[in-house]
Amino acid sequence: MTDESVLLRTEGHAGRITLNRPGALNALDHAMVRRIDEALAAWEHDPAVRTVVIDGAGGRGLCAGGDIRSIHRDASSGGGAASAAFWRDEYRLNARIARYRKPYVAVMDGIVMGGGVGVSAHGSVRIVTERSRVAMPETGIGFVPDVGGTHLLALAPGELGTHLALTAASVGPGDALLCGLADHFVAAASLPALLDDLTREEVADALDRHVRPAPAGGLAADREWIDRCYAAGTVEEVVDRLLDSGVPAAKEAAEAILAKSPTALKVTLAALRRARRLGSLERVLEQEYRVSCAALSAPDLVEGIRAQVIDKDRSPRWSPATLAEVTEEDVARFFAPPGAPALSLAPAAPLGGVPR
Repeated sequence: MTDESVLLRTEGHAGRITLNRPGALNALDHAMVRRIDEALAAWEHDPAVRTVVIDGAGGRGLCAGGDIRSIHRDASSGGGAASAAFWRDEYRLNARIARYRKPYVAVMDGIVMGGGVGVSAHGSVRIVTERSRVAMPETGIGFVPDVGGTHLLALAPGELGTHLALTAASVGPGDALLCGLADHFVAAASLPALLDDLTREEVADALDRHVRPAPAGGLAADREWIDRCYAAGTVEEVVDRLLDSGVPAAKEAAEAILAKSPTALKVTLAALRRARRLGSLERVLEQEYRVSCAALSAPDLVEGIRAQVIDKDRSPRWSPATLAEVTEEDVARFFAPPGAPALSLAPAAPLGGVPR
């Protein structure tokens, strides 16, 4: 039977990719990653394809992330090899998208989380709508932002990326633009016309006709307390500053953080700080691969997925249970070379596509 989880076709001079698992909010599995990568490899050298467009079927979102049910099964009883292989190919795909030589237009309508950010926010043209909700929610399942997420969040203005990473908060279109996760706002009702124009026009011309000012977000007004609180050296100090700030939204952020995996929080903060020093996406993806593989043998990933997705009791039992119990040695283990061969990506090349 033909796998239709990713629909590929050419329309005019556009190569079209549609993620087609609407019942699973278009969650990515390994076969989907391979299919997208093969299409991009073929279209990159096809003169008939001048633009690539990716969107999601079902009307609810581009992609809610990776297939974490499969990761849960593999980490619980399969030894983690399948998940490591999936991430290896997924992160290579993320790097390919970032360096693609033709315009790569990502329609980030609706829910765009985790792996969905990986196949969209590294593209050269990233479009959000009034329905967009963009997030890296990994700390809520005992995991750490991956798919180049720590690279993107480290580049966000001030400490906005740290706030989004630790709280796992989702943002609408205005804040996605502010944080550098998107480039343009297009009303959802205009998407069909935009997609049609992209099949026969240059990307810039099509965008000129449909791009509009985005609705205002809320993060710009919160920059003062976000930048001050999240500049702290440890997660514990971040939480203390948030609680002591006297700002209701900061207190809510602290409460959101304290509900997440203590280990994942500390590893996430370390990963973000390291990502700023590493610089290129490729080096950060290599780091994320080490961190992700280490998470397979840590208890919180399996427990977090169980609580949020399998049993849905929303009551994860983190181990260790508190930030104070997570040692520097515990965090360092996530950045050690993996037992499996390390991910090694080619040095960064100049970005392709069109200017943002």
